Amino acid sequence: MTRLDPLMTIRDHFLETIHVHRPDLSKATAIELAAEALRSMGIPRSRLNHYPHEFSGGMRQRIMIAMAVVLKPKLLVADEPTTALDVIVEAQILDILRDLKRAYGMSLILITHNLGIVAEVCDRTIVMYAGKFAELGSVNDVFNTPIHPYTQGLLASTIHLETKELRSIDGLPPSLLSPPSGCRFHPRCTYAKEVCATDEPAMVEYRPGHFAACHFGRDFL
Repeated sequence: MTRLDPLMTIRDHFLETIHVHRPDLSKATAIELAAEALRSMGIPRSRLNHYPHEFSGGMRQRIMIAMAVVLKPKLLVADEPTTALDVIVEAQILDILRDLKRAYGMSLILITHNLGIVAEVCDRTIVMYAGKFAELGSVNDVFNTPIHPYTQGLLASTIHLETKELRSIDGLPPSLLSPPSGCRFHPRCTYAKEVCATDEPAMVEYRPGHFAACHFGRDFL
């Protein structure tokens, strides 16, 4: 939401974006596309000529999403789309993303550290650690029957209404300039053995569509 140019109107942001990708479209057509995209975000056409500082943080976030979908892409990559938003606006943004998926027949890749959002919005999930895939599967499989120790640690450290004890994963994330050998999670893993420090584990399908990169994944089935 801080990416918007403070010296450009919202209309000019859209016109620039559309012109780069579709120079064949007239200005009038581009404005209509911009107005339609804004309407899909609950922002009226009359706000096209306003500047970014005239919008709240949540509305600027919506404008950025509208700019991303104005040309009706088949795939939207949303990197932390609810960062710095309160829970009410966050819920509104998630509802909008769901509606856009249906309206445009669009696939969505959601990049986030918020496990609650993943559980609510996604069909399948990939858990990554230090730049490597740790686990891949349906949201139901990964959340209810996690295989990789890192996934287990993440879910155990999530706070919810029934939380009585705070938990965390021991140690600190590694430097990606010199990542650990073998399994990158092994320095923090309570189940690590010698092979974990020397051999990088392959992604293995332990259940239909449910993969994990762990030497001892079968121990957690």
